[in-house]
Amino acid sequence: MFNKTYLSVAVAALLCHPLASLAASDADLQAIREQINQLKQSYEQRIAQLEQRLQQAESASHQAESVATKAQAAAQQATSQPAGEGAFNPALSLILGGTYGSVQRDPAMPATGFAMNANPGHTQGFNLGESELGISASIDPDYRGVATLALAPAGGVTVENAFVQSSAPGHGLNLKIGRYFSGLGYLNEIHAHAWDFVDQPLVYASLWNNQLGEDGIQLKWLAPTDTFIELGGELGRGRGFPGSDRAKNGTGSGVLFAHIGDDIGIEQSWRVGASLHTTRAENRTSTGVPDIAGTPGGVSNSFSGDSRTAGLDFVWKYAPNGNTANRSIKVQGEYFQRKESGQLTYNLITADSYRNTQTGWYLQSVVQFMPHWRTGLRYDQLDPGTASVGALNAGNVISNYRFMPSRATWMLDYSPSEFSRLRLQLARDNTRQGLPDNQLFLQYIMSLGAHGAHQY
Repeated sequence: MFNKTYLSVAVAALLCHPLASLAASDADLQAIREQINQLKQSYEQRIAQLEQRLQQAESASHQAESVATKAQAAAQQATSQPAGEGAFNPALSLILGGTYGSVQRDPAMPATGFAMNANPGHTQGFNLGESELGISASIDPDYRGVATLALAPAGGVTVENAFVQSSAPGHGLNLKIGRYFSGLGYLNEIHAHAWDFVDQPLVYASLWNNQLGEDGIQLKWLAPTDTFIELGGELGRGRGFPGSDRAKNGTGSGVLFAHIGDDIGIEQSWRVGASLHTTRAENRTSTGVPDIAGTPGGVSNSFSGDSRTAGLDFVWKYAPNGNTANRSIKVQGEYFQRKESGQLTYNLITADSYRNTQTGWYLQSVVQFMPHWRTGLRYDQLDPGTASVGALNAGNVISNYRFMPSRATWMLDYSPSEFSRLRLQLARDNTRQGLPDNQLFLQYIMSLGAHGAHQY
């Protein structure tokens, strides 16, 4: 219609001119006819070109739709088929570490009044340390798998963590099934290569044998609020100290924990938490336990009963202008109280009632005073408590040691990059009554391969 309108206007303009209509000769009429033919040919040519371009555009559109349809069908087919070896592409990491230790006392000696070794992992001289192999990958949109294998210096492999994690339930819920470090406290979930000191605080070493590991199920809920609010619960086998692995249906331990935290501007952040752990021990044996008679080398006692541990934890971080690469401060502390009641068998012979409350705490601060360099101080203390011992064992079992194990530690470390760390640590250990220990450690930690961010 556009072309016909212009053609009509042109014809009308030529025919309606008064002088042309009166004085037009045959030659003039012929010239007008030629001009009209030229206009018609020009517009017809333009119309043909536009129609050709329209056909090309429609053809390209149909081809694009066909390609998209085929791609979608191929994607659906790939999703419906099981993944082969080529689709298995996990993230791999390897932690290499070692120490040189100089200690004056036997590292295997437990803290006075406690069953567990206060210095697990301490060795004299050069020590390879425990290497850590990590494997993790997304299984599908709903599940993720993680496995951490500990390679012992003397040989052998143990499964440190092996769990499946899922946020499929939605609404801020996160599910973990398998073997994992419990979410109680602050330090318990942190792997050894990420510790701020060579060793764990005394309270972790004595109450949890360094870390509480569990086989079971964990459910966390993260509240949809600006303030960090996390609630969690666990049901497990109860294999880790202070529990004992035993053949039975149902669960052997339970954990409840809550964490709350927030930022204060761009420079500060904090988190506080509370936790509760319950389990039951069956014939949990302790060796080398001092008795009233002063038996050389101590005796072996066995405990069966309930164990209940409550804890509080906090951490505060500060970085000028929010820049943690140059300078930062971290202050943290934890307190645990354990109550146990049941039956104690003295020297594996005489059994009677037993009840005791033990506590422990630590406070530490780590300061990054310049890029790559940090220093830290830590103080630990334990209280073995005053035990209530049945009449049959009153003359055998020490109920009050009148001694509180403690330790003061200083460290300095240098990290050339996020994948390497060198550390010097000095400690004054007073965990064994009458046997003080001056300790020195040199440590290296190297990280190879993929490695995710550590927790807050």
